[in-house]
Amino acid sequence: MKKQKRNLRDIDTQEHKGEHSHDDGHDHGDGSSFKTYIPAIISFVMLIVGIAIDYFEVIPAFDGWVRIVWYTIAYIPVGFPVIKEGWNSILKGDFFTEFLLMSIATLGAFAIGEYPEGVAVMLFYAVGELFQNAAVNRAKSNIKALLDVRPNEALVYRNGDYVSVDPETVEIGEKIQVRVGEKVPLDGTLISDKGSFNTAALTGESKPSTIAKGESVYAGSINLDGVIEVETTKEFKDSSIARILDMVQNATARKSKTELFIRKFARIYTPIVVFLAIGLTFLPYFFIDDYVFRDWLYRALIFLVISCPCALVISIPLGYFGGLGAASRNGILFKGASFLDAMTQVNTVVMDKTGTVTKGVFKIKDIVVVNSALDSSAFVKAESDKSIPSQDGKKAEFMQYLMAMEEQSTHPIAKAILEYKADGADYDASNVSEIAGKGLKGTVNGKTVLVGNKALMTANNIDVPKETDTIVESIVMVGIDEKFAGYVTIADELKEDAHQAIKQIRESGISKIIMLSGDKDSITQQVAKELNIDWAKGGLLPEDKLNEVEKLKQQEGINVAFIGDGINDAPVLAASDVGIAMGGLGSDVAIETADVIIQTDQPSKIARAIKIGRSTRRVVWQNIILAFGVKVIVLILGAGGLATMWEAVFADVGVALLAILNAVRLQKMKWE
Repeated sequence: MKKQKRNLRDIDTQEHKGEHSHDDGHDHGDGSSFKTYIPAIISFVMLIVGIAIDYFEVIPAFDGWVRIVWYTIAYIPVGFPVIKEGWNSILKGDFFTEFLLMSIATLGAFAIGEYPEGVAVMLFYAVGELFQNAAVNRAKSNIKALLDVRPNEALVYRNGDYVSVDPETVEIGEKIQVRVGEKVPLDGTLISDKGSFNTAALTGESKPSTIAKGESVYAGSINLDGVIEVETTKEFKDSSIARILDMVQNATARKSKTELFIRKFARIYTPIVVFLAIGLTFLPYFFIDDYVFRDWLYRALIFLVISCPCALVISIPLGYFGGLGAASRNGILFKGASFLDAMTQVNTVVMDKTGTVTKGVFKIKDIVVVNSALDSSAFVKAESDKSIPSQDGKKAEFMQYLMAMEEQSTHPIAKAILEYKADGADYDASNVSEIAGKGLKGTVNGKTVLVGNKALMTANNIDVPKETDTIVESIVMVGIDEKFAGYVTIADELKEDAHQAIKQIRESGISKIIMLSGDKDSITQQVAKELNIDWAKGGLLPEDKLNEVEKLKQQEGINVAFIGDGINDAPVLAASDVGIAMGGLGSDVAIETADVIIQTDQPSKIARAIKIGRSTRRVVWQNIILAFGVKVIVLILGAGGLATMWEAVFADVGVALLAILNAVRLQKMKWE
């Protein structure tokens, strides 16, 4: 447990430890502290003063050793840390780094008397590093903000009083108290009557969430209203906030293929550049009559400065950090940059039904009463608006009989029926017995009542209307004194944004949308038709879903994203190209298995995740093309003697800064 806590607290330091030397120790602080800029300011002031004296010749003595010493002092604040890093890298066996390139280039400029240019190159490089660090920190700010919601203490009830303890010491089943404005320290169940919570850090949703007694409360939520009590259901290391932090920590370590390629490329590219620079210095001696060593050395130094790969090495990870941060701000958690890339390749979306596009909660859809059983002869059909007080009297009486019986049942459908509010006095049922696989039989108001399926009605010689054969929803039939009294249909309710989600997924360029469900096929087909889904299949076991997805993946050019919400979807989430879990806070298996977590439980966020992935990849490739394009042009000019060290500075530091500004755009983008 101690190790878990240490890992979470060390997320900042671990994020800076990359595979390339750029990330190894060359630390300019957090990019926001003024003192980190002091060395660059000193060098800048001395450089400007030196150039002014050179240009206006106001101090005749500013020549020879005086000039060399002046520019050397200007060079040391920004140059020494870079030379030191280059030397440390060599001691570790890593010879060819950007630190070595910059050191050779600037010291070489000093060697041929180009002192201002030597200082300028190192100064702009150092300033570029500072801006890069500031941009990286800003890109990570949304992710790091999660650290601020990690609770530091818990008020736990022990020995007749509440005492403040470390959340890691609280055990499952203990009672904790949370005051107004405090963070819930552990996952648990609300003991108090109700509570209002800010769950923005967990879900990205700014709207307060109201929780009733007995419902789940998650660690990291902020209590907004009154003192509440919670019974813990998980240890701190297993709480929602701890799991999310752990995933964030791992996400920064999971590089995309593009990022890994650039890092490997830089390791091969840098030594090639060094040897080319050596060749550019000496080889012309054998082919050119008027060879001047100083001129060709100057060209080689320009070549080294232009060739520095820092624009690529920093701007690409920064682009992915921007994408991860933007996604977390939108309530979408990618487990790594590689999944941002994978999301851009998806062309087929397969989804579960229950809990993904539906709420996973049964609700009364229709109430149909055959009044002959209640001393009348008309059909009355009404939608299930239980808030209307002027209900038809027969419907109310019908529901009283049904609810009296269902009070004796623990079935989920019974719970949905009991949520209905009927007018009049409540009825009581007696002599209730369960008939396996069929329903209930009992007595209400001296009448024999049967509640269940068609098989129960048929077994008791009760005729059922033929219209019930075409109903696809779950149906509860009622017989009173051997007469058919009516029925209630129960259906899972679509999520508010389900239609919008399917529309946006199509608009994002997905060619095929498929629904696979464990619910019966007739219901699955009905929901698929309502949502305009291309193809659907119901009545599937977890292994059946897996087989269907495997068949899809065998087709050439098909990249599958599967969206599910629970344990039964775990095998498919793992097997798909991208696994997306809905409602990750409530499903341990989903959060462990999936590659992407939609924390707000809204299917409309799926299209947004696709758009964020594509925007991130677009920015990354813009940076790659910009960096390579400008470098190639200036390299050619430099080798031909048409570019000076100032153009080289732009090709290196200038391009790096442009790439950074481009990557930072991701943090400002909005995806609707």
